[in-house]
Amino acid sequence: MSAGGPGSSARLRVALRLLDGELLRAMGHMWRADDLLPRYRRYLCAMHAVVRASVPLMLRALERTRQLEGRGDPLAGPLAAYLCEHIREEEGHDVWLLEDIRAAGSLPGDALGPMPSPVVASLAGSQYYWIEHHHPVSLLGYIAVLEGYAPAPGLTSRIARSTGLPDTALRTVREHAALDTGHLDELYALLDRLPLTRGQESDVTVSAMHSLDALTRLFVRLGRPAAAPLPRGAGPSSPTGVTS
Repeated sequence: MSAGGPGSSARLRVALRLLDGELLRAMGHMWRADDLLPRYRRYLCAMHAVVRASVPLMLRALERTRQLEGRGDPLAGPLAAYLCEHIREEEGHDVWLLEDIRAAGSLPGDALGPMPSPVVASLAGSQYYWIEHHHPVSLLGYIAVLEGYAPAPGLTSRIARSTGLPDTALRTVREHAALDTGHLDELYALLDRLPLTRGQESDVTVSAMHSLDALTRLFVRLGRPAAAPLPRGAGPSSPTGVTS
């Protein structure tokens, strides 16, 4: 990178903005006003499946980072410091979602009972693989997407108007609309401080692109009308018996 040229964070922002149109359209469709209440309840359950993985992912990344620090990895010190702080910031957010689920008229078991969908497993599970078998810096791409496409500041009032839900059912959307812009600034500042090689910068970008794609598929799915369950044995099935 030449002096005064764009840093790692700027290049990641550009890459995301070039490819995020489908996600933004899917999010807009998901949050349309008509019949929003059942979609919002499904959204809360899906987000619980995602968010409950956040702290465990970062804890494992922190363990791996400390292992690498002992081997002299130049990324390890600042990455570990960031993860320690971000773990503290994200603790308990899965509990917020369970409280929102109850206040929205569903049961926590609606989130905790069913097996999370394959698209959620793809979104979070890829990060476990890259942390374990490659380098924990790749997790920064995942965090950049989740923080960068958080709820918009005006979304809480729109949900309340469209659904009639009380404020107690909207905590996660409200808090993340307020918090995530600051969290994203911290992440991008870290990316510009880290002595990333071009290969490591590419790792972060690949992680972010995969996360963007999986999050898009999740919002496309959430935006669809809820399908009535088929009678046992009726209708087409996939060769594997699962759908994304």
